[in-house]
Amino acid sequence: MRVLIAAGGTAGHINPALAIAGALKAADPAAEIHFAGRKEGMEYGLVTKAGYPFHHIEINGFQRKPTLKNVGRNVVALYHLALSGPRTAAILKEVRPDLVIGCGGYVSGPVVRAAAKKGIKTAIHEQNAFPGVTNKLLAPDVDIVFAAVPAAVEKLGAPDKTLVVGNPVRPEVFVQAANREAIRAQLGAGDRTVILSFGGSLGAQVLGERVADLAKWEIAQRDFLHVHATGSIEKADFAALAARLGIDHSPKFIIREYIDNMPEMLAAADLVISRAGALTLAEIAAVGRASVLIPSPNVAENHQYHNAMQLQKLGAAVVVEEKELTGEKLIGIVDKLTKDPAELMLMGAKARALAQPDSLDKICENLDQLMKT
Repeated sequence: MRVLIAAGGTAGHINPALAIAGALKAADPAAEIHFAGRKEGMEYGLVTKAGYPFHHIEINGFQRKPTLKNVGRNVVALYHLALSGPRTAAILKEVRPDLVIGCGGYVSGPVVRAAAKKGIKTAIHEQNAFPGVTNKLLAPDVDIVFAAVPAAVEKLGAPDKTLVVGNPVRPEVFVQAANREAIRAQLGAGDRTVILSFGGSLGAQVLGERVADLAKWEIAQRDFLHVHATGSIEKADFAALAARLGIDHSPKFIIREYIDNMPEMLAAADLVISRAGALTLAEIAAVGRASVLIPSPNVAENHQYHNAMQLQKLGAAVVVEEKELTGEKLIGIVDKLTKDPAELMLMGAKARALAQPDSLDKICENLDQLMKT
């Protein structure tokens, strides 16, 4: 069986795609798994590192805000859109897939739509309660729609063929959760509280600035081990800020651009500070960790806020909207939570109640049934 998976833009689209690819390969070692995505996007690095063949297609979203820069971006987007048809046809001809799966991002659109028109079996997976535009447009044309949560079913517009399967979490997240003590020993954490913070693969300016305030307080007042990922866009600005605050060379505060060993870091952490993307929350639930969530205000339908509130309502997380986030507030929350290790553990246990470890099994079983029809 040949499978082509289209996903791109953010780790929230790419990592579920890689998880599905791994599960399909485990179920059928002879399966050929290919990926389509942007070479300039982060999918290229993640997919090629995982060892899958990568087929380049350039596609961009249109910018709605009327600025001179966005006019230029939209001209480029139109150019890429015009080329996407021939490029998609070339990829399908080269791969000759039996199944095409879209996991989100603009790149899914032309690839999945073209495959459906050719009569190739197709499926999409939607990670959020508020579906993205691409998946809403594709849902009527594909054979199976996978939704992470029931709230997405009606919004996707194809309830008769939509299955609720949760968000697929990489098996290594569950595996590494059982290796917590060994991983903490490798980090030299000892009995210290370990805090993991990140703003997504690209970064988040406000979150980063408030984490810097928190780190300055931690270095002076607490014996924590804090690992922070800046994201690619915020890397230089955060480095300059850390230097100004004098927190750039402390052994208590480790700065990285990207967490490329997220399963291990989640296993080691006692508290996670992050955005509230659907995959991030699924992985936090999988390992059972307490969290402070700062939803991105720059997403469709404010879906990260709704994602995060599911955890807060269960007592598994503290949610702070970005417009209300100050360094003082973040310090106060972390100070309160870390004074009571039992409370952190209880929050983590409540998060674990949301985990869906059988998500990949459900997806693979239904794809197997689709291919037999």
